[in-house]
Amino acid sequence: MEQAITNEAKKQYYCPNHTAEHLLNQTMIRMFNCGRAENAHIEEKKSKCDYALLKEPSAEEIAEIEKRMNDVIAQNLCVTSEYMDKEEAKVKYNLSRLPEDATDTLKIVHIGNYDSCPCIGAHVENTSKVGTFKILSSSYADGIWRVRWKTSRD
Repeated sequence: MEQAITNEAKKQYYCPNHTAEHLLNQTMIRMFNCGRAENAHIEEKKSKCDYALLKEPSAEEIAEIEKRMNDVIAQNLCVTSEYMDKEEAKVKYNLSRLPEDATDTLKIVHIGNYDSCPCIGAHVENTSKVGTFKILSSSYADGIWRVRWKTSRD
C-alpha cells in the first residue's frame, strides 16, 4: 500500500502507558472474556480503564492481572504496526469504536502475538520500555470495574 492516509491522534499519549493499556485490554479479555476498556484515561503519572464485568474481580484476580501484565511486559515483545483497508480490518477486528470520520485506511498495532487492534496513538517500540505495571486501586459499580494503575521504570 502506498502512502497511507489515516486519522491523526487527537491527543499526545504517554507511550509506555498507552502501550500498557493495550496489554491490559488483552489481559482482561483473556481472563474475563470481556471487551476492551469501555473508557480509558491514559496519563503519565497514573491511568484508569473501565471494563464491563458481571462481577467485581477478587483480590486474587486483581493480583493475577498485575502478575500477568508484568510477565507479558518482561517478554520484551516488539510493537509494530501495519496499514490495512477498513473492509479487510472489519473481518479481523472489532471496529465499533471507530469514529464516524475514520479514514478508509487503518493503522493496526501489534504487540508481539499478544495483542492486535486498530489504533492511531503512539506506542513504545518494545514492551521492555513500559516498565513495571502496578494496580493502585479499583472500584466496582453498575457493572463497571474501574481500575487505576501506573507504570514505572524504577
